[in-house]
Amino acid sequence: MAIECDRIVADMVEATEFPHLAQRYNVMGVPKTIANEIGLADGALPEEAVIANIMALASPDGML
Repeated sequence: MAIECDRIVADMVEATEFPHLAQRYNVMGVPKTIANEIGLADGALPEEAVIANIMALASPDGML
Protein backbone atom coordinates (compact mmCIF):
# COMPACT_ATOMS: atom_id res chain seq x y z
CA MET A 1 0.00 0.00 0.00
CA ALA A 2 2.86 2.37 0.78
CA ILE A 3 4.18 1.92 -2.75
CA GLU A 4 0.82 2.97 -4.22
CA CYS A 5 0.02 5.88 -1.89
CA ASP A 6 2.47 8.54 -0.72
CA ARG A 7 0.28 9.19 2.36
CA ILE A 8 1.15 5.74 3.74
CA VAL A 9 4.47 5.10 5.44
CA ALA A 10 5.63 1.53 6.00
CA ASP A 11 8.63 -0.10 7.63
CA MET A 12 9.68 -3.71 7.82
CA VAL A 13 11.68 -4.76 10.86
CA GLU A 14 13.58 -7.95 11.60
CA ALA A 15 12.24 -8.91 15.05
CA THR A 16 15.44 -10.66 16.13
CA GLU A 17 17.48 -7.56 15.38
CA PHE A 18 15.11 -5.24 17.27
CA PRO A 19 13.92 -7.22 20.30
CA HIS A 20 12.66 -4.06 22.04
CA LEU A 21 10.19 -3.52 19.18
CA ALA A 22 9.19 -7.19 19.17
CA GLN A 23 8.45 -6.94 22.88
CA ARG A 24 6.65 -3.59 22.54
CA TYR A 25 4.29 -4.97 19.89
CA ASN A 26 4.02 -8.46 21.40
CA VAL A 27 5.43 -10.19 18.34
CA MET A 28 5.13 -13.95 18.82
CA GLY A 29 5.29 -14.88 15.14
CA VAL A 30 5.84 -13.32 11.78
CA PRO A 31 4.54 -11.65 9.82
CA LYS A 32 2.78 -9.27 12.18
CA THR A 33 0.99 -6.23 10.82
CA ILE A 34 0.78 -3.11 12.99
CA ALA A 35 -1.03 0.09 12.02
CA ASN A 36 -1.31 3.20 14.18
CA GLU A 37 0.25 1.31 17.11
CA ILE A 38 -2.48 -1.39 16.93
CA GLY A 39 -1.84 -5.00 15.95
CA LEU A 40 -3.99 -5.79 12.94
CA ALA A 41 -2.87 -9.25 11.94
CA ASP A 42 -0.79 -12.12 13.25
CA GLY A 43 0.48 -14.30 10.46
CA ALA A 44 -0.10 -14.07 6.76
CA LEU A 45 -3.56 -12.97 5.69
CA PRO A 46 -5.10 -12.53 2.27
CA GLU A 47 -4.73 -8.99 0.98
CA GLU A 48 -8.49 -8.44 1.25
CA ALA A 49 -8.46 -9.27 4.96
CA VAL A 50 -5.59 -6.88 5.70
CA ILE A 51 -7.36 -4.10 3.79
CA ALA A 52 -10.62 -4.80 5.65
CA ASN A 53 -8.77 -4.54 8.99
CA ILE A 54 -7.16 -1.26 7.98
CA MET A 55 -10.47 0.14 6.76
CA ALA A 56 -12.09 -0.82 10.07
CA LEU A 57 -9.28 0.94 11.93
CA ALA A 58 -9.83 4.02 9.79
CA SER A 59 -13.59 4.07 10.47
CA PRO A 60 -14.94 6.84 12.73
CA ASP A 61 -15.19 4.53 15.77
CA GLY A 62 -11.82 2.93 15.01
CA MET A 63 -13.03 -0.53 15.95
CA LEU A 64 -11.69 -3.71 14.41
